[in-house]
Amino acid sequence: FPAPHKLLFLLRYGNRTGKGPAYTMVEETLHAMRQGGIFDHVGWGFHRYATDAAWLTPHFEKMLYDQALLTVAYTEAYLATGREEFAKTAREIIAYVLRGMTDPDGGFYSAEDADSEGGEGKFYLWTKAEILQVLGEEDGERISRIFGVTEPGNHFEQPGRKRTGQNILRLRRSMAFWAHEFSISEEDLAQFVEGSRQKLFAAREERARPAKDDKILTDWNGLMIAALAAAARAFDDPEYLAAAEKAAAFVLTRLRGSDGRLLHRYRDGEASLPATLDDYAFMIWALIEVYEASLSPGYLRAAVELARDMVTHYWDRDQGGFFFTPDDMDTIVRQKPIFDRATPSGNSVAMYTLFLLGRMTANLEFEEMANRIQQVFAGTILSSPITSSYFLVGLGFMLGPNVEVIVTGARGAEDTQAMIRAIWSHHVPNAVLLFRPSDEDEPEITEVAGFTRDVVMVEGRATAYVCTNYACDIPTTDVGEMLQLIRSARKLPEPVV
Repeated sequence: FPAPHKLLFLLRYGNRTGKGPAYTMVEETLHAMRQGGIFDHVGWGFHRYATDAAWLTPHFEKMLYDQALLTVAYTEAYLATGREEFAKTAREIIAYVLRGMTDPDGGFYSAEDADSEGGEGKFYLWTKAEILQVLGEEDGERISRIFGVTEPGNHFEQPGRKRTGQNILRLRRSMAFWAHEFSISEEDLAQFVEGSRQKLFAAREERARPAKDDKILTDWNGLMIAALAAAARAFDDPEYLAAAEKAAAFVLTRLRGSDGRLLHRYRDGEASLPATLDDYAFMIWALIEVYEASLSPGYLRAAVELARDMVTHYWDRDQGGFFFTPDDMDTIVRQKPIFDRATPSGNSVAMYTLFLLGRMTANLEFEEMANRIQQVFAGTILSSPITSSYFLVGLGFMLGPNVEVIVTGARGAEDTQAMIRAIWSHHVPNAVLLFRPSDEDEPEITEVAGFTRDVVMVEGRATAYVCTNYACDIPTTDVGEMLQLIRSARKLPEPVV
C-alpha cells in the first residue's frame, strides 16, 4: 500500500533535521511508484496497491482517498526537492480525478472498480499486438521498449503464475536513457511519448470501462479538496482552486442535515448517514487548505464552525480525545481511533487541525484540546509510532518551532501577490499564512482572527509580519527578507551539551 501519510511525516522530519535519509526514502518511494505498474501510465491516477516489491502488479481498483493523499505527497515532495517529476505526477493525478471522478455539481466519486468484462485489470492491460495496432510498427516498437511490453507479457494468471501475453505498462529506465538510446532529445522524446499515450488513451476509451462507485463521501471529499487546494498554491493554478471551492460548496450545502450538521454519504440526490469523526476532521483540514489557497476568510470561519460541532458531538468530556461516532448515535461501544489505516486517523487529523485553527484564530481552547489529544494517546504512540504517522505530523507542528505569517496589502496588487506566491512556492510545513486586505475598511479576517486588526502596511507597500507564538519580528516589505525571517524563526534551538 502506498501509505502517503508516512511519506508526509518523513518530509516534515527531513525538513526539521536537514533532509538526509528521510528525504531519500521519500524520493525513492515516490519515484518507484510513479515508474511502476501501480500508476496508470495511459489514463493517470494510482491503483489501490501493488502485490510485489517492484510496484509492478497492482490491484487495479482506484480509490479517491489514494488520489488525494498521493497528490499531497507528490506536491509537497516537489516543493521540498524541486523535482519536476513529482510536480508532473501530482498534476496527472489531478487531471485523472477532474476528468473521471468528478460529479457535474462538484463532488468527487469514491472509486473505480478493478474488474471489467469479468476480468480484473482487463481495461488496463495490453498485448504487444494491440500496441502495434494502435501506434503502428515503428512507434509501437519504441513504446513497447520504453514501457516493458513483450509478446509473452508481464501479467500472470493466478493461480499457476502462467503468463497471459498481456502487459502492465511500467517504466524501468529513465527518459534520459531512452533519449540516448533513440538518439533524440529528451524534449522530442517527451512529445513522442505523450502523443503515443493520447492515442492509446483514445483506443482504451473504446473498451468496456470498470464500474464506478459514484457515492460522494464527506471524509474522502475532504481529503481531495485539501489536496486540490495544496496543489493550487504550489502550482499557482486557479483551475485547481476552483475545483476545490466547488467541491467544498457541494459538501457544505448537499451533505448537511436540517440541523446544520454534516452527513456522511450522498448519492442520487439524497444525503444520509450520520457523519463520523473522519468526516469532520478531514473537512476542517480541507477548509483550512482552501482558506490558505484563496485567502477568503469565509472558509476559515466555516472550519471553526465545523470544529465547534466536532467538539460538541464527538469529544470525550471525561478522558479527552474524540469518539468516531456522535453522542446521539445509538452504538454499543464508541471507539476512539488513533491508528492510521488507508487514511490518517480521525484523532490525528483533529489534533493537527485544532492546533492549526488555534494558531490561526488565537483560540486557546482549540490548542488546549489538541494538547489533550496528544496526552491521551502519547503512550500508545510511543509503543508503535509507525502505525500513527499522521499523529507525528501534528505533533511536529505542535512542538514547533512554528510560524505565523501575516501579509497585509491590496488584494490584487503585484507586491501583495509576490509575497503570497513566495510563501506558496516553498516547503514550509510549520508555517500558517493569514492575509489582511488593506483595501477593505472592515475585512472579515479581523472577525475570525482578531489579532490581524493591528497589522498595517509600511510605507504603503505590501508588508509581512513573521511571528512565533504571536511575537512578531520587525515587519518587512521585502520578499527575500520575509523568507529569511521564516527560515530563521523555524530553526530548531541548539541542543544543550
